[in-house]
Amino acid sequence: MANQITEEMRSKAELYHGDALCQAKTKLLLKEVGLPNGLLPLRDIIECGYVEETGFVWLKQKKKVEHTFPAINRLVSYATEITAFVEKGRIKKVSGVKAKELLLWVPLYEIYVNDPPNGKLTCKSTAGVFKTFPISAFEVPEEDPPKEAVTDEKTTAEKTKENGNGAPHDVAAVAEAAKVTPVVEEPVKSEPVAVAVAAVPTEQVAVANK
Repeated sequence: MANQITEEMRSKAELYHGDALCQAKTKLLLKEVGLPNGLLPLRDIIECGYVEETGFVWLKQKKKVEHTFPAINRLVSYATEITAFVEKGRIKKVSGVKAKELLLWVPLYEIYVNDPPNGKLTCKSTAGVFKTFPISAFEVPEEDPPKEAVTDEKTTAEKTKENGNGAPHDVAAVAEAAKVTPVVEEPVKSEPVAVAVAAVPTEQVAVANK
């Protein structure tokens, strides 16, 4: 009920807004307390709040939702505002949830899993009437986590094979080309002057001296 949500509760609560976030938080909370994750199939949730200290939780959606659980052929109505207290394996003091029984809408007051666990879930009305159903009837498949975006980034090896302009080349060929073999010039051998002079004929020397 609206008057249950006091400012003090809001100040102590974990508050979330927006349908996607509230849907995820609601399913997570149900899972943490051991209840089936599809127990509250709401749509267009505006706000959800949870006071961990007391277990008080509330959910606000844009408009009333009627949902049929096909496995048990049961129609359930969820008001624009739902409140309850959650604890391990149980939701109690529920407001805003009604189940269709024949031609009547019966307000639900408590929902819990049997202890010891036997795969059954019990729904009790404000009048004390209860019915038991398989837990599997209120479970929905877990959504797959979002796949990582596929990027077209090149691996380090591929990047190494590209030059600055992005043109591919053979790394081995470049490395081989970089090995410049030094050119070793043969030293110029000069004969001693004395040897060079001795090689000149004596006649030429005499003529030069004249």
